[in-house]
Amino acid sequence: MTILLESCQIAPAPGGAAELSLPMTFIDIFWLHFHPIRRLLFYEFPCSKAYFLEAFVPKLKESLSLALKHYLPLAGNLVYPSNTEKKPIIRYVAGESVSVSIAESANDFDNLVGNHARDADQFYDFMPQLQLTTDESGDKLLQLLAVQVTLFPGRGVCIGLTNHHSAGDANSIVGFLRSWASISKHGGDEELLITQGESLPLFDRSLIKVRPGLDSIYWNYAKEIPLQPPSFPLPTNRVRATYVLNQSAIKKLKDAVLSRNPDLVHTSSFVVMAAHIWTCLVRSLAAGEEERADDDGDELETFLFAVDSRARLDPPVPGNYFGNCLSYGMERIRHQDLVGNEGFFLAAESIADVIKNRVNDKEKIFAGVENWLTEVGAVTQSNFFAVSGSARVDLYSTDFGWGKVRKLETLSIDGEKYAMSLCKAGASEGGLEVGLSLPKVKMDAFAAAFADGIKGS
Repeated sequence: MTILLESCQIAPAPGGAAELSLPMTFIDIFWLHFHPIRRLLFYEFPCSKAYFLEAFVPKLKESLSLALKHYLPLAGNLVYPSNTEKKPIIRYVAGESVSVSIAESANDFDNLVGNHARDADQFYDFMPQLQLTTDESGDKLLQLLAVQVTLFPGRGVCIGLTNHHSAGDANSIVGFLRSWASISKHGGDEELLITQGESLPLFDRSLIKVRPGLDSIYWNYAKEIPLQPPSFPLPTNRVRATYVLNQSAIKKLKDAVLSRNPDLVHTSSFVVMAAHIWTCLVRSLAAGEEERADDDGDELETFLFAVDSRARLDPPVPGNYFGNCLSYGMERIRHQDLVGNEGFFLAAESIADVIKNRVNDKEKIFAGVENWLTEVGAVTQSNFFAVSGSARVDLYSTDFGWGKVRKLETLSIDGEKYAMSLCKAGASEGGLEVGLSLPKVKMDAFAAAFADGIKGS
């Protein structure tokens, strides 16, 4: 059982701009109707309720306020105009703030931070909601960030963050989290300004060089879809589990791929991990269901992943650009080929080819950009598997002053038909951590396929 102890609003500390208004790029609009991104960071920190309320929470509130001074958009709103001749904007005005909930839970902390399959619904006790309201002009205002801090007395603390994807991609939100953690750990933002002064967020939308009019093309498509209040996908009817590929497992997969195709370019950790997870998932999805009809073997399976494009554009966009700067990679393979004996190798070769010939090609990274919405929209109506997060993202090192993250959970994948969360592994140097949310019978089948694939590679 989880009990709400306090609800409050945290405004940016004095000293920042009084107002900030940002136009939405075509990439921001791409994510306009996407479900919020939901992350839980669990920390082992055995403290009493008294200490939690009298010392721990006030410190977090103060550091959050200081962090928001540098990340003003997160304290503001997405303004969705009632007059759709206008475009939506991201806006902060003085007096706006972030909703923060303080809670206490009697749930089993050790069970929650495990890797084994656990009921997915229970994690929503620790996750805040974004609020959608309407102002006096009829414009809709959608919160961009909400926070919940939950105490597990004597065991630990969970920080839950919900953010709207249109505000920024993983690179941006992780940058905010690291800044907040630095301020909390060092007792102020002086250390942040000294060590990360050149990495503080840039909001200049002109840094992304694209042909004019793309934002209008995307808005004309997006405005036909009503903006809905964010909601939890409950009941999920799923379990959550985590799978870690350590360096040894990744090397075995790479060696297997290269033994078959020694000349394959870009056989990265991401490539072999993605190929292994994708093939195991597709093979396990039939668990508990009738076999496909014979003529369904020609149906295409799709693998879809977002790509941070900052360093890949020409000219490159600075790494501290705050917003969305993403492209995507996509590969499609016939179902019968993907589930066959050669499926893992076909997947690895195909994903490596996409990265070489599209993702890492500055001439192609934004190719056909005017058609992205319709292309991705069509794919998501069929069998697809998506990635949330990045192999380069290290959230486990986010230290607010009480140590590194004990466990990360990305609840956003519950809202997808099938997706995996991805980040650097917390307990395995050089490893990758994958989170999945599946019906129980399919998760059991996946676990067996995952282990067999590593063993047999």
